[in-house]
Amino acid sequence: MRIGRVLFVAAGALTLLVGLGVAGAGGGLVWANATQRDATGYFNTSSEQFQTTGSALVSSVHFAMHPGPDSWVSYDPLGTVRIKASVANGGTFIGIAPTVQVDHYLAGVAFDQVTSVSALPFRAHYDFVAGSATPALPITQNFWAVSASGDGTQHITWKPVEGGWSIVVMRADAGAGVVAHVAVGTNTGLVLPVGVGLLVGGALLLVIGGLLLSVGIMAIERARQRRIEAERSSMNTAATEVVHEHAVVGAYPVRLDGHLDSPLSRWRWIIKWILIVPHLIVLAFLWLATVPLTFVAGVAILFTGRYPEPIFHFTVGVLRWTWRVSFYAFSALATDQYPPFSLEPDDSYPAAFIVDYPARLSRGLVLVKWWLLAIPQYIIVGIFAGGGIGFSNRFSHSWLVTTGGGVIGVLVFVAALILLFSGRYPQALFDFVMGMNRWCYRVFAYVLLLRDEYPPFRFDAGGTDPGTVPPSELSPPPDAPSPSNSSDVLTSH
Repeated sequence: MRIGRVLFVAAGALTLLVGLGVAGAGGGLVWANATQRDATGYFNTSSEQFQTTGSALVSSVHFAMHPGPDSWVSYDPLGTVRIKASVANGGTFIGIAPTVQVDHYLAGVAFDQVTSVSALPFRAHYDFVAGSATPALPITQNFWAVSASGDGTQHITWKPVEGGWSIVVMRADAGAGVVAHVAVGTNTGLVLPVGVGLLVGGALLLVIGGLLLSVGIMAIERARQRRIEAERSSMNTAATEVVHEHAVVGAYPVRLDGHLDSPLSRWRWIIKWILIVPHLIVLAFLWLATVPLTFVAGVAILFTGRYPEPIFHFTVGVLRWTWRVSFYAFSALATDQYPPFSLEPDDSYPAAFIVDYPARLSRGLVLVKWWLLAIPQYIIVGIFAGGGIGFSNRFSHSWLVTTGGGVIGVLVFVAALILLFSGRYPQALFDFVMGMNRWCYRVFAYVLLLRDEYPPFRFDAGGTDPGTVPPSELSPPPDAPSPSNSSDVLTSH
């Protein structure tokens, strides 16, 4: 497989991921603009309690046209700010003034400076400033940019301007002991246009990502078709018919095979997790692409009853690639042969994975089989594969591919220790591990919508899948190429 095709798939998957994030953010802003503003157009915080044993609650901010290290926020996007406050006794005063003026007014007065606020759960953090002086009545001061005083809830509205400013909440009588409930709101016209802009940008990224992904998938599919045609042209009809009998009639249509190589290096398994890092990087992108493609396939099945063939072969190829890497590095450790960077079948490698392409799929099952019907299977796979089921990331949860945890990981580690000290991998242990891996990959194929047949509650141990006819049992005509030279055609069907 040429690297360019993988790059197209990876670029498409990343662009789709970014597009989903951008579009989601835009949709959230549009929704907030439509539903989270009050009747006057303000976005408001909830009313929370602040308190001090001193005479004032103070919160200071610094606004700058171009925020720097010492500035709090650019004031332009805030629009108009509205502050509501209600003090429990002594009347309510609320005002905004330059910080320098407030510091001069409260010199020698005990008060609490609000330094930060935690949202979930709500908690205000204060710095207490000690003092013994009694401040003058705040309403008598003439330095306030805007203020309000009286009984009950008071509010002020203010359009921020550049500079250092302090918000002050006090009792109207300037007495000590302030218990206030405060809410802040802002009325800005930027939420809707920013939200629409993000939605449009996200939609464009989704289109671009979809195109890149489609180009990559179709290029991989064309290469697969060319390979099949080339191999068919090198075989006569009789040989092709024999090869098509490679699968046992009536067998489960998902087949996983593995051959235990001998001899194996005693120590190489220790560093295999390092050697597969390039594979893991590529597979991370491929699985990132598989998630949206599976969604697309699900929609196609829902309306047509068919799984789009190019997406089907790509998804099976990703599972096949994953199985080879797993077989080599952590889910079996049964070969020292480095896995190929390929989605295609490869008879020279001792691990194989095949899913027969379905002629039709149930439209109804696509809605329930990957979550509801698969719940019992998820429990079993969780035991076999443990917490390491998949390449976990922000959008692709850990349910797609095994990474060697659970019972599989324990038994493979035991096999590795036996190999280290005796130079031998126990065949019985290998057969048991293969049975668990086979069960897991049947479930993966089912939840990725590749087949409708429910994974059997049957433990099929051994390297060769019960549905696979060993090459030795094939009997091509004397003048036909041997099956070992034509199994790529076989595994493509």
